[in-house]
Amino acid sequence: MSSMNIDYVNAKIRQRPPFQMIERVLELEKGVKAVGLKNVSINEPYFVGHFPDAPIMPGVLIVESCAQLCSIVLAEECTDVNKLYVLLKIDTFKFIKPIIPGDTLIISVNKTRGGGQIVCFDAEVKVGDTVCAKGSMMFTSVDKQSIYGEK
Repeated sequence: MSSMNIDYVNAKIRQRPPFQMIERVLELEKGVKAVGLKNVSINEPYFVGHFPDAPIMPGVLIVESCAQLCSIVLAEECTDVNKLYVLLKIDTFKFIKPIIPGDTLIISVNKTRGGGQIVCFDAEVKVGDTVCAKGSMMFTSVDKQSIYGEK
């Protein structure tokens, strides 16, 4: 499958700037794995405070980037508009090299278990050929009503 641009990403995930972390999907095997891209810009609002004299992308946003790419993999499985997959657990995530403005993240996620209520992924984040972060994540399917109540 050829590279999928921001229009494709917007159709598959609910996050929007400044919290949208995936800008392009480079590879996708629906329901199995994906490779996505995020350009890290000094203009991102979190760099104002993290850290003004030495900007580093927060680890929690690196994990969020991986989670958003996982949600693109899961988009075909979650066709019930009354359900959504939410992050249940982050496991063994390691931050090996700081990510700084100007870096282009190549994020790879691979489903390792599940389908249905619980789904697990391994994730790896690279800048060039250097692994900057890696770990595992678990998602669970929930009813929107259990989160937001009756509408």
